Order: sequence, then C-alpha cells, then structure tokens
Amino acid sequence: MSKHLLLCFVFFLSFSQLLLSSGFSFSNSTKICPHGQSLALLQLKKSFSIKNENDYCEFYHHPPYPKTEYWKEGSDCCSWDGVTCDLVTGHVIKLDLSCSWLSGTIHSNSALFRFPHLQRLNLAFNNFSGSSVSAGFGRFSSLMHLNLSYSGFSGLISPEISHLSNLVSLDLSWNDGSEFSPQSFDSLVQNLTKLQKLHLHGISVSSVFPNSLLNRSSLISLDLSSCGFYGRFPDNDIHLPKLELLYLYGNQDLSGNFPRFSENNSLIDLALSITNFSGELPASIGNLKSLQTLYLSYCQFSGSIPASLGNLTQITLLSLQRNHFSGKIPNVFDNLRNLIILGLSHNNFIGQLPPSIGNLTNLDFIDFLDNQLDGTIPSWLYTLPSLVELYLSHNKFTGCIGEFQFHSLEIIDLSVNELQGSIPSSIFELVNLKSFYLSSNNLSGVLETSKFEKLKNLNDLDLSNNMLSLTMSVHSNSMLPYIESIDLSNNNISGILSWNMGNDTLRYLNLSYNSICGFEMLPWSSMETLDLHSNLLEGPLPTPPNSTSFFSISHNKLSGEISPLICKASSMKILDLSHNNFGGMLPHCLGNFSKDLSILNLRRNQFHGIIPQTFLKGNFIRTLDFNNNQLEGLVPRSLIICRELEVLDLGSNKINDTFPHWLGALPKLQVLVLRSNHFHGYIGFSKIKSPFTSLRIIDLAHNDFEGDLPEMYLRSLKAIMNVDEGNMTRKYMGNDYYQDSIMVTIKGLELEFVKILNTFTTIDLSSNKFQGDIPECIGNLNFLQGLNLSHNDLRGHIPLSFRNLKMLESLDLSSNKLSGRIPQELTTLTFLAVLNLSQNHLTGFIPQGNQFGTFGNDSYYKNTGLCGFPLSKRCTTDEIPYPSQEIHAKFESGFDWKITLMGYGCGLVIGLSLGCLIFLSGKPEWLVWIIDKNIHKMIARNKRSTCRRGARRN
Repeated sequence: MSKHLLLCFVFFLSFSQLLLSSGFSFSNSTKICPHGQSLALLQLKKSFSIKNENDYCEFYHHPPYPKTEYWKEGSDCCSWDGVTCDLVTGHVIKLDLSCSWLSGTIHSNSALFRFPHLQRLNLAFNNFSGSSVSAGFGRFSSLMHLNLSYSGFSGLISPEISHLSNLVSLDLSWNDGSEFSPQSFDSLVQNLTKLQKLHLHGISVSSVFPNSLLNRSSLISLDLSSCGFYGRFPDNDIHLPKLELLYLYGNQDLSGNFPRFSENNSLIDLALSITNFSGELPASIGNLKSLQTLYLSYCQFSGSIPASLGNLTQITLLSLQRNHFSGKIPNVFDNLRNLIILGLSHNNFIGQLPPSIGNLTNLDFIDFLDNQLDGTIPSWLYTLPSLVELYLSHNKFTGCIGEFQFHSLEIIDLSVNELQGSIPSSIFELVNLKSFYLSSNNLSGVLETSKFEKLKNLNDLDLSNNMLSLTMSVHSNSMLPYIESIDLSNNNISGILSWNMGNDTLRYLNLSYNSICGFEMLPWSSMETLDLHSNLLEGPLPTPPNSTSFFSISHNKLSGEISPLICKASSMKILDLSHNNFGGMLPHCLGNFSKDLSILNLRRNQFHGIIPQTFLKGNFIRTLDFNNNQLEGLVPRSLIICRELEVLDLGSNKINDTFPHWLGALPKLQVLVLRSNHFHGYIGFSKIKSPFTSLRIIDLAHNDFEGDLPEMYLRSLKAIMNVDEGNMTRKYMGNDYYQDSIMVTIKGLELEFVKILNTFTTIDLSSNKFQGDIPECIGNLNFLQGLNLSHNDLRGHIPLSFRNLKMLESLDLSSNKLSGRIPQELTTLTFLAVLNLSQNHLTGFIPQGNQFGTFGNDSYYKNTGLCGFPLSKRCTTDEIPYPSQEIHAKFESGFDWKITLMGYGCGLVIGLSLGCLIFLSGKPEWLVWIIDKNIHKMIARNKRSTCRRGARRN
C-alpha cells in the first residue's frame, strides 16, 4: 500500500511540475493569487489608458483587444487575461499584454516592476511613447523571455538589461528611438550567454559588428538590422548549426563578402539588403539547402550568379535588386519549384530570359526592371498561371507583345523597351489588372476605349510615348470606375475628345504632346494633375476642376480672356498658360486665389493691363513669369511679401517704372528679368544692407536705365562669388514635373533655356544708357558665366580684375566707348567661348593664347586701333604689348623684353593651336547644352510630324 502511495505522490509532483512548466492558469474557483500581486496588477492597469493606436497586430496576425479591461477587483488575478501564475506559490510568472491597446508611460516606480518572479514578459504592440527601457527591467532575475517590440520606447537603454543572464529570448525591435551605449551593448553580448533569439531592429548601437555573437552555438534567430553597425563582417566560416534567421539589412556602413556557412546549417531566412557587402556570390551559397528567403538588394555584389543557386530547392523569395551583377541569367531555376518572388532588377544582366523560369508555376512576382535584357519576350512568360506582378521595363526587349493566357495579373510594366505592334487583345481580358504601363515603346494602332469595359479594377494606365491613336465610345463614362491615373502623352491622338472615364476617381491625366483640338467637357471632380500642353487646342480656356493642383495647357492655340472662375481652384499649386493667344486683362484674383500657389506662368500671350496687385500673406509663390505680353503700369509693391519667390520674369512688356530696389529684400530671389520694358532712371543705391544676395541671373537689357553701373548691387551678389561648385548638387530649378525656363541673348540671338541649372549665372545690362567706367568689383564675381554690357555709353579701360572671372563663357562689351588695350590677362579665361569687343575705341595688340586663338574678326570689328591676329592689320614695334606687372616683377633684373620678339612667331602658332585644342576638347557646358537641346527639339519635332503624316495617310 505504501508503495502505491509513494507512486501516487511522485506522479502528483511530476504532474505539478508539468503544469508549472506549461504556464497553467487555475480557474476562477481556485484563488491562489496573493493579494499584493492583485493590487499591483490593478495599479498597473490604472497607469495606462486604452487607445487602439497600433496597427501592426493585425498585420502579424495577433488579434488586438484590451486585455486589462477584463481585470476585475475581487477575482483571482491568475485567471485574468494575459496573466499566468506559479501553480504552487501563486506568483505571477508570465505577463502577456501584447496587442492590448495600452497607452502611457512606464516610469521607474511603475507597478510593473513589482513582479520579481516573472519568467516571461511581453509588452509588444502597445504605445509607451516617452518611456525608456529603464533599470527596472534589469530586476527580473528569473526572466527568460522579454519582448518590448513595436511599443514606442525611446532613449538610452539601461545597462542593467545585461544583468538578465537567464534570458533566452530578447526582442526590442522597432523601437526606433532607443539606443545602446557601446559599453552596454558589449556587456549584453558578453553576459547573455543563453540567448537563442536576439532581435534589435532599429535600435541604435553604432558599433563594429560583435564577432563574438557568431560563436554562440545556441543562437536560432538573430536580427540586428538597421542598428548602425559598421566595419567589416568577419570572413571566417560561420558555425551556428541552429541558426535559422540572420537579418543584417539596413546597416549601410557594414561591409564584407557574402557570409560563408558550414554545410551543417539550418538557415531559413537571410537578409543583407541595404549594406555595403560586395564581391561575387560564392558557389558555397548552394550549401544553404533550407534557405527560404534571400534578401541581397541594394548592396554592391557583382559578377555572375553561380549555378549552385539552383540547389536552393526550398527558396520562396530571391531578391537581388540594385547590385552590379552582370552576364547572362543562368538557366538554373528548374528545381526552385517553391519560388514565389524573383527580383533581379537594376543590375547589368544581358541576353535573354532563361527558359527554366517557365517551370515555376508558383511564381507570382517577377522583377527584371532596368537591365540590358534583349530578344523577344519568351512565350512561356505569358503562361505562368500564378503571376500577379510583372516588371520588365527599361530593357531592350523587341518584337510584339504576346497574348496572356491567365487572368491573375494585377500589374504589368513593359515600359521603356523597343516593343512594337499593337496592344494584344488579351490585355483587355485581365479582369484583375490594376496597373498597366507600356510607355516609351514603338507601339501603334488604334486604341478603342470600348475595350476597357472589363478592366473594372484598373487604377493606373500609362501608354505615353508611343504612336497610338484613340477612338471614343459613347458609353465610356461607365468604364474604369476606379481609374486614378492616365498618361497618354506623346502619341497620335487627335480631334475633339469626349472621353469622361473616371469622372469621380481620376486624379492624374496627361494628354500632352498630341494633336487634340478640343474637349467637350472637363468633368472630373477629383482631378489633381491635368496636363494638356503642346496640343492644337483652340477657343477659350477650359476651366479646370476646382480640385486641380497642377494645370498646364501651354503651347496651344487658345484665345480669349481668362475667366475669374479659374480662381475657384483653391488648391492650385502650378498654373501654366504660357505660349497661347490669350488676351484681355488678368483677373484681379489671380495672385491670391490659392494659398498653395507656387508657379504662375503666363509667358508669351497678349495680356494687357496691370499685373495683379494682391498676393496672400505667407504665400508659397516660387515663380512668376509674365514674359512677352503687353502688361503695363508698375511692378506690384505687394511682391515684397512673396518670401519664397525665386524667379521673377517681367521681360518684354510695357512696364513703366523705376528699378524695384525693394525686391532686394527677398531672400530666395535667384532670377530677375526686367528686359525690354520702359524701366528708367538711375538704379542708384539701396537702403537694404545686402540686397539680392541670392540673385545669380540678372537681365535688365533694353530699358532706359542711366547713370553709372550699380556698383553697390554688384558687390552684393554673393551667389556669384566664391561658389564651391564641387559641393553643389547640380539640378534644375523646379521640381520633378515642372522646370523653369529663361531666354538668354548671345551675340544678338535669343536662345531659350528650357531648363535652368542651379549653377548657371549671367548678368545682362545691355542696351541701356549706362555710362562711366566698368567697376573693378565685377572681377569679384568669380562664378559668373555670362556678362553683357553692350550698347551703353561706358568709357575707360577693360578692368584687369576681369582676369578673375575664371568661369566666364561669354563676354560682350560691344558698342561702347571703351579705350586702351585688351588686357593680356584675359587669355587665362579658358572657358571663354564668346567674345564681342566690337565698336569701341580699343587699341594695341590683340592678346594671343588659349581661347583668344578661336575668336574671329567680328569680335574686334570697328576698333581701328587694334592690330594682330585675327585682323589683317599688323602691329608695329610700339604696339607690341608690355609684360604684365607679375611677369615684370619676376624678370625685373637683367631681362630684355626685345629678346622675346624672336620667338613671337613660333609662340603665336603654338598659342593658336593650343587654343583651338582646348576649345575643341573643353567645350563650355552651357553653350553645348543649348546646341544639343535645339538639335534634340528639331529631331523630336521632325519625328512627330513624320508620325502624324503617316497616321493621316493611314
């Protein structure tokens, strides 16, 4: 009998231990929770409010609910949601409050730290913003599992966390405001020897990679992504037989080769993306037989893909985007039957797609964008039954697009290739299609809107830069009920459009560069971007929907007055009506109808009257372009409140005013064009201490300004002085979709800069009545590229300080009364491509060397006192130039200048040859850009006309 009792007792102890280890909770009928712990839990509950603010729980399949709401005083706390007690003592040993909608701060004296027997603590997916991982967490000496992820912790993590020597699992990830000190992190790595899981994503460590972690044979999951690790990852073999997950992505300064794993490995997930890992992928990658996901995107890997990649039979995701891989894609995919996602974009792969990809029946994502793949798109690609997203853009694929056999596709991107033919009919059967991109190919044919009837889910459509024409269906208003973006620009669309698809949903419509004559209506109630420029639109201005923020209808044949109704578009940011035949007076509301207005471009119309006088206080206006109209009156004084103004172009109007010196107070003004108006008087001085400090393009030409050149303003142009171009980011003025333009006069020719580089600088004060000497201070503008002072009444000498204008590419001082010699020092201006000194009173020898060997007679026309090449007039001995002061100082003792005459003939030939060589090899950037741009425009214009003639013939 005693033996049976003993066996029962042993069984009872064993069962108790089993219950204890499994975290068993007693029912409500058995109260074992100590009163003190119950009070502590209720105090913990009161310290937080309940707010459903964390959306990550659903994403990770953890149903959120407010667990503490069900904690009631008087009941056994061991039965409360998220609470687990010890079977014998009643001590709380497990607290799981993850996804509990908790919001508040965990202070150092929080009731949370009154549970010293805790073995598991999970506070993930809450909002403890303002809390830090304080020393209190280091008091849980029995703690084995700690999860504080996704909970808004920030600040310095207490070094006491390293005292939790029993920790098996530590997850602090996605608390991006938290950080370890290097010493604290070293202690953590050294002391927590039992760790199987360490997840620290987003925790700032800023340390070299801890090599000792790779010696922890117990590790199963290691996530050190986006922690700021730097230095080199160890090259030695990794012997972690239990390791299943290794995430190092987001450590941009961490370098190394692809890690070498022993054959005895269990790795399932490897992520090295967004690091500085480089080199070729080793053949040993084939040893990762259990690997399911491999993220290597945004690294510096190069070379070809090893054939051993075909050994990864369990892989479901392969991401190699944005590296430097090259060569052909190997035909090794036969055995990768589990592959779902294949990303090889933004590399240098060549050749055709390997046929073994056609066997991957589970594949739903293919991304080969931006490589150099060629040939026709293989037939097997159209038969992949699970394919959802297909990206082949920016390659060299040719031929026609085939017929898709399955309807699973949601995204197709074949843009920027060399595809031709018509759009296949199967496209219009893809009922799940959401995005369809075919831009920049050679597609042709007629696009019938009736074909879109089945594409009920289509959001984005881009067929731009092809040769497609369009026919309209009378029932098109019921089609594409969810369409948001349509781009049909640069095609062969003509006639009057009655297309009104997407009346309530369309936000972006680009029909520019076509031959559209008109619209029956603009019915879209949610439109934000409407681009109709460069068509053949006639008649009055169609009023854009009130929701429009971008409206460009430039380069058309529209006429009439602008209706004040346009001012109802109160969200307008960019309004471009330039290059039309609009007339009448501008609506008074045009300057203040939208608080967000950034660009107002009315260039090249026939508006008359005054410029709008009222602008909103605190406005964001960046560009005002009224060039080439018939506007008159004064420059509006209210422009002084446009503190964001960068471009003001009032050129070629009838404005009658004095110089608007008060504009010098605008801190961001970079471009000021007042040319060809009736400005008059002395420019004089400014009361502003440092006016126009950001100005770098100034055009006051063809006015009636008089007096001396404005030396005070010239001294204030800080944007053209001492500029370190090496530290500047070269970009065009404007944004991704709109760039400013400007007209520049060179040798009497007006050239249009359709884009303005932020490094371009020029001053044009020509064709006024300025007199006196040219100020020496112009020589301080050492970043100046163009200077035109022609057709004035300037006298005196060409300043020696001009030798400091090292970036100068164009200099026009013609039609003045300048006298004296041309400074020999100007030959040091090696970027100078255009020089006009004609019609002055200059005398002496024309300098030789560098660019001066490239200038012809017209540069010196009607200076009867000049001699030497390229003029036919030879110089006498008295006209040969004296050495500059610098040269004279070097050879002051014992140097006979006449000796140099013996070598002058040879020197002249060598100088001319060298000058031509420099000019040909070092051509000035902005002049070449103008020529290239004009050639490009002519080719494009010719291509469009040829296409349209062909379309008409057809």
